[in-house]
Amino acid sequence: MMPDLNRRDALKRSASFAMAAAAGGFSCIELAKAAPIEVPTIDKLSVRVLVDSASDIFFKPQEVNGVKTEPGRPSNATRPLHSEWGLSLLLEPQRGTEKRTFLLDFGWTPETINGNMDQLKVEPSKIDTLIMSHGHFDHWGGLLGFLERHRKDLPADMTMYAGGEDNFCQRYVRAGQTELSDFGMLDRRDLAKQNVKVVLCESPVVIGGQAFTTGKIKRSSIEKVLPNTLVEFKLKDGAGCNASHYLPAEMEGKIVPDEHIHEHATCFNLKDKGLIVISSCGHVGIVNSVRQAMEVSGVQKVHAIMGGFHLGPAQADYLTQVVGEIAKLNPDVVIPMHCSGLNFTQEAQRQMPGRVLTTTTGTRISFGV
Repeated sequence: MMPDLNRRDALKRSASFAMAAAAGGFSCIELAKAAPIEVPTIDKLSVRVLVDSASDIFFKPQEVNGVKTEPGRPSNATRPLHSEWGLSLLLEPQRGTEKRTFLLDFGWTPETINGNMDQLKVEPSKIDTLIMSHGHFDHWGGLLGFLERHRKDLPADMTMYAGGEDNFCQRYVRAGQTELSDFGMLDRRDLAKQNVKVVLCESPVVIGGQAFTTGKIKRSSIEKVLPNTLVEFKLKDGAGCNASHYLPAEMEGKIVPDEHIHEHATCFNLKDKGLIVISSCGHVGIVNSVRQAMEVSGVQKVHAIMGGFHLGPAQADYLTQVVGEIAKLNPDVVIPMHCSGLNFTQEAQRQMPGRVLTTTTGTRISFGV
């Protein structure tokens, strides 16, 4: 379902962003239009896991319901691929003869994403679009270092699609009962310095004629946001997030539990197979994310659910319930990564035997081949 956005709301949103831009805060920012999208169909998709939290030199090729995985080996056998908490995926869809390359999230550190790209012989010049799922440092921490090294190789008109304004808020983690520790804030002025345009996908958007985003995800399932970070709704001198167009005025300056208002999922519609839904962390619920993709696209068949599902910290009874809800979606394959948790993988294998694929840093996943 498209966001309920009337003309008055739209004008208010446009005005708030215009004022911020005039103040020098939002260079190269666009807000995606709240309008129905025409979801494209692709013929193939290759996903390379550039950064994830596990490495396995004994990883062997697998195949489940036509989805294939193969290991990625470092080009220099004396240097390993590095794994760290976080996620970065290289997405290479193909539609007819047209091929695109998207980089979804950037891991925790630039050393890891840049080093693994070198070892996997990824050509930065082929990357034509950047996507950021949400505002956690383990998903964008490598971004600025990646740009510092590779911006000259990327298209001059490089665009990054971010989930929404909430992605640029200051985050904190608890360091004790009352003490908070800084968990980072992506300053869009740093992106402007690198001549990267940002599109805020609070509404669904088609990317490169081949992918689409869910936009803001409706929370309609049994799922809940499990405790994670705290977030500060504050904009000062162009840094932080402008919450005036989506939160009450009294939230300005507040530090509250993070609900990831604008986390979004990146999706594809694979010919004759159905939806591939990629949830980088799934704080808002993996079932909610898939349902939103179905609603946005009008496609009811789910081919694959993959990425981080943030169920590692889930209690056993809640986990069992959520996996049961995923099973009801009847995906051909489930591919857990990052924060999904070993507990999730084991429960998914129990409830959906023969439909779970595991991956490791460097794995290539192939759809439609």
